[in-house]
Amino acid sequence: MRNVLVTGGAGYIGSHACKALKAAGFTPVTLDSLVTGWQDAVKFGPFEQGDLLDRALLDTVFEKYEPVAVMHFAALSLVGECMRDPGLYWRNNVAGSLNLIEAAVAAGCLDFVFSSTCATYGDQDNVVLDENTAQHPINAYGASKRAIEDMLRDFEAAHGLRHVIFRYFNVAGADPDGEVGEFHQPETHLVPLMLDAIDGKRDALTIFGTDYDTPDGTCIRDYVHVCDLVDAHILGLKWLQDNKGSRVFNLGTGAGFSVREVLDQSHAVTNRSVPYIEGPRRAGDCTKLVSGSQRAMDELGWNPHRSTMKQMITDAWRWHQTGHYER
Repeated sequence: MRNVLVTGGAGYIGSHACKALKAAGFTPVTLDSLVTGWQDAVKFGPFEQGDLLDRALLDTVFEKYEPVAVMHFAALSLVGECMRDPGLYWRNNVAGSLNLIEAAVAAGCLDFVFSSTCATYGDQDNVVLDENTAQHPINAYGASKRAIEDMLRDFEAAHGLRHVIFRYFNVAGADPDGEVGEFHQPETHLVPLMLDAIDGKRDALTIFGTDYDTPDGTCIRDYVHVCDLVDAHILGLKWLQDNKGSRVFNLGTGAGFSVREVLDQSHAVTNRSVPYIEGPRRAGDCTKLVSGSQRAMDELGWNPHRSTMKQMITDAWRWHQTGHYER
């Protein structure tokens, strides 16, 4: 049995990763505090509830399951919240990750796949961001993720901790089988907010900022299907197991969509209009974030074939109509 410890495995991306790991012949062991995750999403392997700040718990979990690798998704990730309370993000994301990394090294678990973010690059407009782009995060979320990347490099130099770092762009869509999907409380992601508005679960979607320097005045983001994203994680785990060394990969498609373009695509899928209101910009939001992900395609053999906006909204809409998790 090849166990993989999945922190945040009860969350949106982590639960999809657990399904992909099981399909790849691994047993995913979910460790999640359930602060933002959902126990109903844990369907593919054992579950341990706890916080990464609890080092004794981490040591117990490593001893019990003897994982061959770690996939680390657990993190706080709300832009507005991190602007109001940066200490929460440094404490939870960085201190929790340090505990996890030290526990992994102590247990001899030296293959580590880390969920990072394009937010480490900051606001660099009209630039296709690749892995060599300078990192200048503009909020505590991006800064905390960059700090963890640095931490992984230090632990590799000192202890041989092999790692693959994935810097995500915007993740959307859902499991086509409907077993897991996207649901947050509070919800902050564009696609589920949009579908809630279409379905009457909220009065209207708010478009934050219509005066950006883009063709239609709204922010542009690079979207990748969650199933394509977790496929890359399986390839990254294989990369480490094949002893190919530590590596950083961007995960996006290189195609950016503005908020208004996403709304237009949703109408094509659902045949319903999105009720929306226009609001001011949010602090910490960038104008345009678009990925250069050729390295992942060339070196990992990654193929984000599901990552068309139509497919992402179609799968998200199917999941949206099946209902949500319950506490």
